[in-house]
Amino acid sequence: MAKTQDFTAMMKDIMGAFPVDTKAVEDAFKTQAALNEKLTSAALTAAEKSSELSSKWTKDTLAKLGDVAKVKEEPSDYAKALGDFASAQAETAAENMAAFAEIAKKLQSETVELMMAAGKDMSEEASAAVQKAAKDATAAAKKAAK
Repeated sequence: MAKTQDFTAMMKDIMGAFPVDTKAVEDAFKTQAALNEKLTSAALTAAEKSSELSSKWTKDTLAKLGDVAKVKEEPSDYAKALGDFASAQAETAAENMAAFAEIAKKLQSETVELMMAAGKDMSEEASAAVQKAAKDATAAAKKAAK
């Protein structure tokens, strides 16, 4: 009967001949975790500002709506109050939409800066890892050739 070859031992020998730099993997993981932390922080800050703005807008709207609901002396005062409310809401909406746009713009700017910095860091790490791997593989090949 034919004996099956032990591929596990053979793969272990092959992988042992070409060592892997685990520090490079750890550094890449740490860099990615740091990037994720910064991106999450920026997103949470933007969400918090957006939530505060939305809450303020709602409170202002409810306060102004209370003025519309108050009893008036003349029927025309109701129309005037409703017109004033609508005008104030249009103005407030424009201001708040501009504020939301500023929050989004700031978040976008921070994200682009973080991604650019991360890309630079990762390319430097990758370059160093490739150079080290090439050096190690050359040394391992020379050792195996002897």
